[in-house]
Amino acid sequence: MIRVILCDDHALIRRGIRDTLCDAADIQVVGEAGDYGELRALLRRLGDEPRAPACDVLVLDINLPGRSGLDVLQVLKDEGSAAKVLVVSMYPEDQYAIRALRAGAQGYVNKGGDPQQLVLAVRTVAQGRKYVTPEIAQMLVESLHAPASEHPHEKLSARELQTLVMIASGKRLSDIANDLVLSPKTVSVYRARVLEKLQLANNAELTVYAIRNGLVGDAP
Repeated sequence: MIRVILCDDHALIRRGIRDTLCDAADIQVVGEAGDYGELRALLRRLGDEPRAPACDVLVLDINLPGRSGLDVLQVLKDEGSAAKVLVVSMYPEDQYAIRALRAGAQGYVNKGGDPQQLVLAVRTVAQGRKYVTPEIAQMLVESLHAPASEHPHEKLSARELQTLVMIASGKRLSDIANDLVLSPKTVSVYRARVLEKLQLANNAELTVYAIRNGLVGDAP
């Protein structure tokens, strides 16, 4: 039996994922969390240790309040957790998949995909193998042949990239602060860092940059 923990801040989405996974006879959802704090408490309660993980697979969302999914990946990696992590996100593969894999995830699945793809991904990751879609596999191949120089946004932190995408999607700083459970001042700091690192002057230029680089919408 594959033991799974779900970590997503939206209860309805967790329910949908749980129902999908529980339809598989070989998968059992043993716990759920809505953010990093709840996940830590759950792992402690279930006795997470390097040799005896609290679960076989952690299904983890990228966009969590407080610490992002990428932050959680780094913490688990630093602590030597044996739980294998499958990132399940609403963001397209080209935004976060390679970042997640580099951060230690064993797989990446888009929430809008086929539910059976999620079941297959959990089984694959539980076996100690990587799970990537054909699109991600193509991106990985292309990255091997890409020039050494990176796009400026690839050097942003996970939270800075989230801020960039959300501003470019039309969200106000106050809305972003509410979504990420951060203070508006903190979000303003992230925005300032993004503008500085990308050498942009304002939100309009930021939005154009995001569209041209395929981070939101369709490139012109």
